[in-house]
Amino acid sequence: MSTPRIGLALGGGGARGLSHIAVLQALDDMGLKPHAIAGTSIGALIGAGYAGGMSGDELEGFTLATLGEWKKVLGKLVEVSIPKRFGDLIGGKGSLGQFDSKRVLDVFAGEILKDDFSQLSIPFQAIAADYYKAEEVRFHEGNLIDAIAASIAIPFVFKPVHLHDKVFIDGGVVNPLPFDCLPADCDIIIAVDVIGSPQRDPKKKLPSATESVFGAMQILMRTISQEKLKQRPPDLIALPNIKQYQLLDFLKAREILEDNAPLREEIKVELDQKIETYLIS
Repeated sequence: MSTPRIGLALGGGGARGLSHIAVLQALDDMGLKPHAIAGTSIGALIGAGYAGGMSGDELEGFTLATLGEWKKVLGKLVEVSIPKRFGDLIGGKGSLGQFDSKRVLDVFAGEILKDDFSQLSIPFQAIAADYYKAEEVRFHEGNLIDAIAASIAIPFVFKPVHLHDKVFIDGGVVNPLPFDCLPADCDIIIAVDVIGSPQRDPKKKLPSATESVFGAMQILMRTISQEKLKQRPPDLIALPNIKQYQLLDFLKAREILEDNAPLREEIKVELDQKIETYLIS
């Protein structure tokens, strides 16, 4: 009997999305190659690396090498000119969208990303939002870096991305968990939800301005996902251990990966059951 075609949806959630890697490692362990991948924001970035031929273990190694030491991260931040603008950001002088997402991609992930969708070994879509049309856009061909830059353009953190006379922002505001973007011929759909929800700080009565912005985005994304799940739930929803992490906790990459190491085995067990049920039916 043939192996079922696996559709993989990798959701948005900033640094929390580093936990996607454990799911990719599980698929590698089982010798399963996804039939198609759809990714939003951080899910688009990690999904593009995987669709381009990197294994889950290789992505983990690259993540630790890139984000595991704060001095290396600081050096890369200097390259993207973040320090000279960071004061504006935290001082309230900056406007919506401070940093160039394409430049950040080039400095932090340029060496692992293909240039064009045609170079990928797995069909892949990156989800972004058309700002002025207020609608979802699914990138699946052409320049891959441009598509990912659009998909990760988190409001307040990155500048909106101008492409083809259109303006794009982070895909999480329209489709934070893009399992509905996967082709209809997928037999088993896996969705990895890394949205999380605002967490109360017992030391604070109210969240800060920045926390309120990011928390509001989480609420928006969570609401969208919950409504979509009522209509067509995926076959397997992975819920990584991420609620204790914030959107920009990339310097906690090692902790995020370690906290989600057990997910690798959990997914293998759950997916094996789904495959068995599929083959019997």
